[in-house]
Amino acid sequence: MLTTAGGVEGRPLMTDVLSVSGLFEGSEDIAVARELARAFLADARTGHGLAVSEDAAGAVELVVSELVTNARKHAPGPCLLTLEVVGGAVEVSVWDSNPALPAVHGPDPTRIGRHGLEIVMALGQSFAVHREPVGKRVTAVVALADGIPGAPVDPVPQHKGETGASGALDSPGHGH
Repeated sequence: MLTTAGGVEGRPLMTDVLSVSGLFEGSEDIAVARELARAFLADARTGHGLAVSEDAAGAVELVVSELVTNARKHAPGPCLLTLEVVGGAVEVSVWDSNPALPAVHGPDPTRIGRHGLEIVMALGQSFAVHREPVGKRVTAVVALADGIPGAPVDPVPQHKGETGASGALDSPGHGH
């Protein structure tokens, strides 16, 4: 007989899921959320043998900080942070009680503040916002290793004046 979750036969109990959650209620908890992310990734490295680059660890910590900060700033009550390893990435998910979807602003170097979601979207492989029965859930997926898993590796380093992965030209005389 198959081990089941919730007594439903045919649905295997998942034992290889690596995840952690934390409930945060105050602005001082943002530092605690970052520490939770650091400890989770350290455990993924040492306790589970997963390769986690320093850049990826920094990116996950920054995404956690931005998403928990937004939830604490814009939603009444607590927020729930969940970190889960999915394939070669960490899914960072923050639930809060405010049903209003966040406004994602386009890049604007003259704007002061409100760049958090831009940062999250730049660091992640994906970004999604879902309405929940109460509130919303914001999720970003960050690769554990540098680069995007499965993406082609460019063996020739890019130099100033050449186009990179973004396609932007960074050379004098082009208005930059």
